[in-house]
Amino acid sequence: MQSQLDIQQLSVTAPRNLGGVSLSYQLFGQNPATHPVVMVNHALTGDAQITGNGGWWDQLVGPQKTIDTNRFAVVAFNIPGNGVLDSQLNNYMDFHTGDIADLFYQGLEQLGIQKLFAIIGGSIGGCIGWEFMVQYHSMVEHFIPIATDWKATDWLIANTYLQDQILKNSSNPVHDARLHAMLCYRTPESFAYRFQRTVNEEAQLFNVETWLRHHGEKLKRRFSVQSYLTVNHLLRSVNSERNGISLAKAFTATKTQFHLIGIDSDLFFTPNQIQTTYETLNTEGVAVSYAEIQSLHGHDAFLIEYEQMEQFLTPIFY
Repeated sequence: MQSQLDIQQLSVTAPRNLGGVSLSYQLFGQNPATHPVVMVNHALTGDAQITGNGGWWDQLVGPQKTIDTNRFAVVAFNIPGNGVLDSQLNNYMDFHTGDIADLFYQGLEQLGIQKLFAIIGGSIGGCIGWEFMVQYHSMVEHFIPIATDWKATDWLIANTYLQDQILKNSSNPVHDARLHAMLCYRTPESFAYRFQRTVNEEAQLFNVETWLRHHGEKLKRRFSVQSYLTVNHLLRSVNSERNGISLAKAFTATKTQFHLIGIDSDLFFTPNQIQTTYETLNTEGVAVSYAEIQSLHGHDAFLIEYEQMEQFLTPIFY
């Protein structure tokens, strides 16, 4: 992973009198003043380290890869409060994903970036992308939300509420919240395919249990309780119609091309809800397409099924 010296910081002002915020980011590839710019929004447990050593999307972003850093300038912001550089939002409950989108816009302004070839993001990264699009779609040529939607459903709100309760009441909060989260991000079929009820004889546990423990311990090293509470709250807050303008009306005259990508087995942002969004935009004459990853692995498939991701993304970034 890149050192903290490779992470740059900007001072931005949160909307709605929420105060000053430090916004950190990383740049990859070409000069954004002379090359087309791609903004990559990270998922809940990710960060701005999208490529290179330890990059969470290194299979897709980099030299001669699908998002080719020999051709594009790639920018990624850290969600404020996600713990990178020990960042915290002490008043995190006052923020929503629309505010984070506004902070990202301010970051682009300070970097002198006035046009984006594409915004791409999965899960909460795509949620922030939707909120950004409602406000600033005129500067975006392609929008690619993956395994995500423009709103938090009752199912999403229920699961983030449970996460919140675990984080506030468990004696091992981040670890235990992650155990539950992994049940949302994968599927029963994925677990059966991978573990087949096998046992770790040394630990005297089922292998699925040791795997969950591993993910719990890994996230404890990544997140403080405060940071996990922050991103969990932001995930449940997404609502691109919060200003009273319907999604259809918001994009009636947009020139952006929308490329929605769902996952057939996603239990978190179900394909049905993404297809409904596709139909809404298509009815309004928006240039929109829908593609679907076929996978056993549920919500996390966009971090697993790289061949399918390449197939969908290559025509956009060729």
